[in-house]
Amino acid sequence: MPKDFTSELVACLGDPVRENPTGVMQNAAFRALGLQWQYLTIEVTPANLGDAIVGVRALGLRGANFTIPHKVAVMQHLDRVAPDAALIGAVNTVRREGDLLIGENTDGKGFLRGLRLDAGIDPAGKNAVVLGAGGAARAIVTELALAGAAGILVVNRTPERGESMVSELAGRTGAPIRFETWPASFRVPPDTDLLVNATSIGLYPEVTARPPVDWSEASGRLLVCDVVPNPPETRFLQEARDRRLQVLDGLSMLVHQGAIGFQMWTGLDAPVDVMQQALREAFAP
Repeated sequence: MPKDFTSELVACLGDPVRENPTGVMQNAAFRALGLQWQYLTIEVTPANLGDAIVGVRALGLRGANFTIPHKVAVMQHLDRVAPDAALIGAVNTVRREGDLLIGENTDGKGFLRGLRLDAGIDPAGKNAVVLGAGGAARAIVTELALAGAAGILVVNRTPERGESMVSELAGRTGAPIRFETWPASFRVPPDTDLLVNATSIGLYPEVTARPPVDWSEASGRLLVCDVVPNPPETRFLQEARDRRLQVLDGLSMLVHQGAIGFQMWTGLDAPVDVMQQALREAFAP
């Protein structure tokens, strides 16, 4: 039987992407399952996005991740966008279906999967507070709404951005989503079940930064979540642990959204433990 020296290709396209760790966990997953696949990390400027999509098609890539600043702009270059990704208004994962490129959003799904599998919590009927109104917040709020959260409060420093997102998502989902402007220090309401930092505050190298939060009224049942994956133990989560609150780190969302993408591309279940360990080693001091 002739040898095959080719590899199936998947890529991450963004600008900048030099510190994006997705390839670390995906390539570890490919190796663990003995797949002749390769994940590439490629810098693509906004001006070159259209040409890059032509390249994805011409080179036969099996899929791709799109990160800042392409998550919205890429949608116009795709053949189809999944309904939930259209609802969120952004695509972070593209899968190939024959000759078609299909846009998906795995961010919020990855967060919910981590919530259920790693923290053992179902968001249905829970009250959630989401800090931030960027892309991660948008995906998380949408998925929490679709999962039946009892109430979702979005807190953001820029009222215009937060109010616009909340109005749009509340209208599209019919869920009880409301907005508050972030004060100097946000006091966590006592009925909050989930507190999610969906900002980049605390992301390496700004490891001493933390979202300004007043914990004085927080319930002991509160689950504190951070989407920042590096470092996995942010100062925000350290403060929560000091108050003996349950926490869920950003590696959970990163790994689970990657596992969903892996399954979309390969049709196989992802080796989640392998992916998580690869990231922990990559983020080690």
